[in-house]
Amino acid sequence: MASSRKGGEVYVELVRIAIIPRMDDRTLTPLDRLLAGLDNALRTVAAPAGNANRASPAAGVPEAELDVAERRHAAGLMRVNHAGEVAAQGLYQGHAAVAREPDIAARLQQAASEEYDHLAWCEQRLTELDAQPSRLSPIWYAGSFLIGAASGVLGDRWSLGFIAETEKQVCEHLEGHLDALPETDARSRAIVSTMRDEEQVHGQDAVDAGAASLPVGIRRLMQLTARIMTTTAYRV
Repeated sequence: MASSRKGGEVYVELVRIAIIPRMDDRTLTPLDRLLAGLDNALRTVAAPAGNANRASPAAGVPEAELDVAERRHAAGLMRVNHAGEVAAQGLYQGHAAVAREPDIAARLQQAASEEYDHLAWCEQRLTELDAQPSRLSPIWYAGSFLIGAASGVLGDRWSLGFIAETEKQVCEHLEGHLDALPETDARSRAIVSTMRDEEQVHGQDAVDAGAASLPVGIRRLMQLTARIMTTTAYRV
């Protein structure tokens, strides 16, 4: 696993060398956005998420003495959170790839950058718990990217609507994890608490930017899809 992820990291750097110079100092074209999505996909799935822009909220928080069952349960929950952040990257990048308004695309890219910190924090915590991310991460990313791009084709208001509803459901999910995590696992709880607070901000930003209200059927379908992902990622 370590050698595979190291190889992925090298591949990501080669792609970044090819892609990033094309994006400096000019307005991004649709092709540039797709290439940025490819770069993000490689960083998210193939490379270790050890390069967060901000320190983990768990920094300086003492490690708890967890028994085997508590450690396994905490790892399962943090694996779910990591899978959720992989999906968030795909969703934001899919929306950004087809966004019509440059300022909307910029908002989505900024949110994706902040979400990447969440991804890194979750992966760091998984390592501390002697656990691995979900082996289905490429599926979570690809599926979410397609959903984001498909909804974005309908228009920016619908893209923002998906973002707002996703963040609402994620906040509810994180609240549940705060209840489910071992009381003594202060490191995991610090990460999840910060993630919840920032997801609320992202959701409100989408609403403020003009998010459309999604039909009830779409919201329920999103809940069902999330339930499938979280149940699977807890174990795989």
